Amino acid sequence: MNENRTTGRSSADTDALIALLDIADDMPGASELRAHSYELLRIAPDAAVADVGCGSGRAAAEMAERGARAVGIDPDERMIGVAAQRWPVADFRVASAYDLPFADGALHGYRAEKVYHVLDDPARAAGEARRVLAPGGRIVLIGQDWDTFVIDSDDAALTRTIVRARADLVPTPRVVRRSRNLLLDAGFTDITVEVHTRVFTDATMVPVLANLSQKAHSAGAISEAQAEGWIAEQRERGRRGRLFLALPLFVTAATRR
Repeated sequence: MNENRTTGRSSADTDALIALLDIADDMPGASELRAHSYELLRIAPDAAVADVGCGSGRAAAEMAERGARAVGIDPDERMIGVAAQRWPVADFRVASAYDLPFADGALHGYRAEKVYHVLDDPARAAGEARRVLAPGGRIVLIGQDWDTFVIDSDDAALTRTIVRARADLVPTPRVVRRSRNLLLDAGFTDITVEVHTRVFTDATMVPVLANLSQKAHSAGAISEAQAEGWIAEQRERGRRGRLFLALPLFVTAATRR
C-alpha cells in the first residue's frame, strides 16, 4: 500500500477523501459560498492567488476561470495529480501550508477552506500566508467548528459524546474560534467574520453522520452497539425526511498590511 509521507494517507484514503470532497462541493449552498469567498478575495484579472489545501482542485479552477493566475496547493501528491487532470485551467503544486512555493509578497490572494483544523500549528500557517501576500493582499479562511454539529437525536447525551469524541480526533478542532485572533497576531487588518449555516433534513448527510459514529467508536468513546444503534436511528430519520443536521461554516477574511 502506497502512503504519502507528508499526510500519512494511503492512496485508498486519498481516493475516499476525494469522494467526500466531491459530495461536499456539490451540496446545496456550496457553490454560492465558494463564489462569496472569491468576492471577499477581491480577485482582479491576472491576480496571483493560491488555494491552500486545494484538495481535488475545484476552487482553484473556478478562480482561474475568473481570470486569476490561480495555484492550487496540497501536500498530497495523488490529490494534486487528480486536480491537475480534472482542471487543466489552473496550476497545481505539491507543498505544505507551512512552506509555500512563492516569494515574499508574490500573491494577491490566499484562500484555505477546511484546512486549518488539520494543522498542528495554525499560527505558523497564518504567518506563512502573510509572508507570501503583498501589502493589500487578501486572505479568506473557511472552516467548521468540530464541536458545533447540531444533530437531532432521541439520545442527546450519546449525541454529545459522539460529537465531542470526533472533535477530539482533529488536530485543532476549534481553530475557527481563533481565526480572527490568529490573523490579528499575524499582522492582518480589516478582519471580518461571517457564519453560514447549512441545514440538512434528508438522507444526504447520513454517510457523514455514520462517519462521526464510527470514529467515536474507534476512539473508544462509545460501544459498537451504541454506534450501530445511533446511526440506525439517523438512517431511519433520513428515510422518513426527519433527519436534522445544522452545520455552521465560519468565513474569516482580512487584508495584509
